[in-house]
Amino acid sequence: MTTLRQRIATDTRYALGGFPAATISFALVVSGMAAGIGSLVAVVGVPILGATAATARRFADTEREMVAEVLEHPVGRPVYPDAPPSAGLLRRLANPVAGAQGWLDMLHAVIAFPFAVLSFAVTLTWWVGAIAGLSFPLYGWILAAIPGMEGLPELLGLGDGTATFVIFNTAVGALFAVTLPPVVRGMALVRATLAQAMLTRPVRPAVQEPFSPYADLLAARRA
Repeated sequence: MTTLRQRIATDTRYALGGFPAATISFALVVSGMAAGIGSLVAVVGVPILGATAATARRFADTEREMVAEVLEHPVGRPVYPDAPPSAGLLRRLANPVAGAQGWLDMLHAVIAFPFAVLSFAVTLTWWVGAIAGLSFPLYGWILAAIPGMEGLPELLGLGDGTATFVIFNTAVGALFAVTLPPVVRGMALVRATLAQAMLTRPVRPAVQEPFSPYADLLAARRA
C-alpha cells in the first residue's frame, strides 16, 4: 500500500521532474512539425515528420512509465504499425506518421506543455511556501528587525510586532504544508489524465485457460 510520503514523492517527482522533458519534447516536436509540414511539397518534409514522430514516441514511452506510477496501475502501450517488408526507404522513413498514434504522440507533446508548466509552477510554489513558512521562526525575527520592513500582518491591521510577524508567516507555511498533498496530487492527475487519454490503451487482462484435471495426462501423452 502506498504511504502518504511515497504518494507525495511520486507526484512531486512527476510534476517537477517531468517539466524539463515536457519542455524539450515541446520544442523538438513543434520545430519538427513546422519544418516537416512546411517542406512537404519538396518531399523532404516526409522524413522530417517521420523523425519528429519517432522522437515524440520516445518521449511518449517515458511519459507512459511515469503515468503508470502516478495512477498506480499499469497502462497499455498502443500498437505502432511496422513498415511493410517491401517498403522503400522513403516509406520506412515516413512510417512513424503512418498510424494515428504517431500524430497523437506529437499532438500530446504540444497540448501537454501548458499543463506541465502549470503543474510545475503550482507544485514548486506549494513546496516553497510550506518549507519557507514552517522554517520562518528560524529567520523571521531577522527580517522583522530590518528598518522599514512591512509585513503582511501589518498591512492587514493585525499588528507590527515581531511575534505577530513570525507567527502569522509560520501559520501561512503550515497552511501550505497541510494543503500540499491534495494540491500536488491534483496537479499530477491533471497531466496524468491527459497522457492516459492520448498515449495509452486499456491493459487487457491475461486470458487464463480453464482448469482441466486431465491436462497433465494429455501433456504426457503428447510428449
